[in-house]
Amino acid sequence: MANTLDQFRLDGRVAVITGGNRGLGQALAEALAGAGASIAILSRQPGAAAVAAAQLQASAGVPCRGYTCDVTAPEQVEARVAQIAADLGGVDILVNNAGINIRGPIEQLTPADFQQVMATNVTGVWLMCRAAAAHLQASRHGRVINIGSMLSLVGLPNRTAYASSKGAILQLTRALALEWAPHRVTVNAILPGPFRTEMNEQLLNDPATYQAFISRIPLGRWGEPEELAGAILFLASDAASFMTGTALVIDGGWTAR
Repeated sequence: MANTLDQFRLDGRVAVITGGNRGLGQALAEALAGAGASIAILSRQPGAAAVAAAQLQASAGVPCRGYTCDVTAPEQVEARVAQIAADLGGVDILVNNAGINIRGPIEQLTPADFQQVMATNVTGVWLMCRAAAAHLQASRHGRVINIGSMLSLVGLPNRTAYASSKGAILQLTRALALEWAPHRVTVNAILPGPFRTEMNEQLLNDPATYQAFISRIPLGRWGEPEELAGAILFLASDAASFMTGTALVIDGGWTAR
């Protein structure tokens, strides 16, 4: 009888992680590399992806490469995905993690602020999926994991742009799951709650705001990036082969209230 844990191995598969050089993306890349996947890290910051990939390759012992890419630029996205497929032998797993957040009351945000958040958090995901389509469909293990947010499901004040973008990600996930089901490509999402990342540094450093968040989290603390490792490994692996079009909420119980 096969070992159940063997389902979670990713040896011989290629995983692409946008925004994989820091924060949640870095933790996701480390988890997939630890299961044996070759890793392609994308970042819009010149050199950041290459540095992160070199460090991950040294620690995990699997092929890792870094690529500079602005996920809002269609030509760059198409070129980078093609280059990754040529360099590493295909694309089996796509993790759309890159994202930004511009907070503030709606009357203080500009149309440009809103468009910037939507361009990165929604259009960027759509462009990456579109560019990777042929490679994922050619794989016997095609997986897409979109990183949404608990704000895909619930609201918070001063987050109109971000919540709008993450709500769209959940619907994109559902629609694409149906579209690609005939190709045996699964499309799912992870919806994190409050996690200790650079994006949330402003909140973490404000004692009143920090405590206000803690009061809403039944488990009584913020999440640590490595606590997403099990979820990403499950969705990327054969263990989740009959799961598509849905989302795992990892928020310390926030949305259970």
